[in-house]
Amino acid sequence: MQTVTVSEQGQVIIPIKIRKQLGITAGTQLNLILENAGLRVEVQKRIQPTRSEDGYGLLICKEPGERHLADFDVAHIVSPEY
Repeated sequence: MQTVTVSEQGQVIIPIKIRKQLGITAGTQLNLILENAGLRVEVQKRIQPTRSEDGYGLLICKEPGERHLADFDVAHIVSPEY
């Protein structure tokens, strides 16, 4: 058993040894279950890291010719007035 401290925002840091053992990484979803006078935490879903090819086809350019990722200005795509 390890003891952690709750921050003013209600956050706790799960010790790295436990995170590694359970495969908890950024984005992992946890279930919090009230049990009698305690709290049980279960890993609900492990998020797999994304790869650049996972986003293929998300950016569309209607201009003719071959395009490369470096040709796109993400800020302009998200907010055309930028």
